[in-house]
Amino acid sequence: MFADNDPRLSQLLEGIVRLASGDLSSRIEVSEARDELDAIIMGTNLLAEDLQIIYEELEQRVQVRTQLLHEAHLEMQKMAMQDPLTGLANRSALIEALRSALEDDDADEGPVILLMDLDAFKSINDSLGHTAGDKVLITVGERIREAVRSSDVVARLGGDEFAIVMPAVSADHAAVVGHRILASLNEPIELPGRSVRCGASVGLSVGGTGQTPEDMLMEADVAMYASKAEGQNRLHRFEPGLLLVRRLRSQLVEDLRAAIKTDGLTLHYQPVVELGSGRIEGVEALVRWNHPARGIIMPDEFIPLAEEAGLISELGLWVLRTAVHQLRKWIDGQFVDSRFSVRINISATDLQSLQFIEDVRNVLKETGVRPEQVVLELTEVAIVKGNELDRYSLGGLRGLGVGIEIDDFGTGYSSISYLRRLPVDRVKVDRSLINGLGTDPSQPALVAAVLQLIRACGLEAVWEGVETAEQAAILQGLGCLSAQGYYFSRPVPPEQVPGLLGAQPENANQ
Repeated sequence: MFADNDPRLSQLLEGIVRLASGDLSSRIEVSEARDELDAIIMGTNLLAEDLQIIYEELEQRVQVRTQLLHEAHLEMQKMAMQDPLTGLANRSALIEALRSALEDDDADEGPVILLMDLDAFKSINDSLGHTAGDKVLITVGERIREAVRSSDVVARLGGDEFAIVMPAVSADHAAVVGHRILASLNEPIELPGRSVRCGASVGLSVGGTGQTPEDMLMEADVAMYASKAEGQNRLHRFEPGLLLVRRLRSQLVEDLRAAIKTDGLTLHYQPVVELGSGRIEGVEALVRWNHPARGIIMPDEFIPLAEEAGLISELGLWVLRTAVHQLRKWIDGQFVDSRFSVRINISATDLQSLQFIEDVRNVLKETGVRPEQVVLELTEVAIVKGNELDRYSLGGLRGLGVGIEIDDFGTGYSSISYLRRLPVDRVKVDRSLINGLGTDPSQPALVAAVLQLIRACGLEAVWEGVETAEQAAILQGLGCLSAQGYYFSRPVPPEQVPGLLGAQPENANQ
């Protein structure tokens, strides 16, 4: 045993206190006695060494983990500000860049933003697939970066929309860069097995005092849509007057939305005539909008508006329901027989929705109209550029028993070999192919050749745009069966159709 007044006791207690306070490097001196107390001291020192080693390893691990967390945080920050597909900045990064440029008091000139939307991307994506679409977006991003300064921020805002923030630059210089970008995008993009072109519409906005990033984006967006209205591959600078146009357009969209929901639209019907007998074999349903303030608005103005606003499917369903229900009324009134059909234009968007097949099925069920009395017309462009979903939808519609007709046939596609592979019944030849009929001696031969090609595919044709008796006679002489145009009748309201048919309820089937 050791004496109570052994000074080593106090040294031991002091050493333990130092260790407990975190001083793991502290050691207690061992005496030469090498007795039991020294054994306790040596054990305490060994414990301190073990604790020090454990602490140093733990500290090293904490440093490594802290570094990893820091790197992960930086990577998350980068991801939060970067578009994952193209590696460009994203919307958040663009807003920050705009805000920083607007707050730069040392800059001689304000920032400029160029906002662009690709003109042909949707058709590329739909017809060639998302892999090809992604390749196009990546290539577009690379070409934009090559056309701007290193200090400029290039961003992909989503979909096929890109933007460039150019700090401290004049509007004229920014416009030059914008046109340089448009020129680069006009060059072909090489994809596996083919090349494509994908132009853009560009809006330019110049930053000023008191503006926010959101103000500049809105102005650039307004200018971009003005570019789209002027045609493809254009650049337009924001002007205050464009805001009024934008507000009027937005109001028109809301009015159209309300018109669709409240039956504020009407349908007119243009006859399709059997050339040999003069019998009206059916009618084409054409939508009209009698706006309460603006009067009659024609389809070529409000249908593109419906497409841009995402209302085209609602509009198409309204036309489908209204036209088939009207046909039911004519059938019930014995004005038409089972050979009579109604043609209804459908959009490429409808084919991209599997719900559309169910909509057609439901309308047929609720009206009791025979499926073969409903003919759906789809433009040639939509069919040629369609994807597998479109072909599935066409097959599903044919399975219901409805007719399918290609509209605007002959408007730019030289090959008709695709007709053999598609479930269509007839084609409606575009009016441009008979414009010279009756005045151009070579035109009948062209019509005859087109007719022969169509029949070689096992189909028949309706000839659109007949305006004179001479044109109708030439078409009949060439063996054409059906036609449509102002010579026979302009589109008329539904109540005038029985008069055109020339049949009263009691003799409609004679």
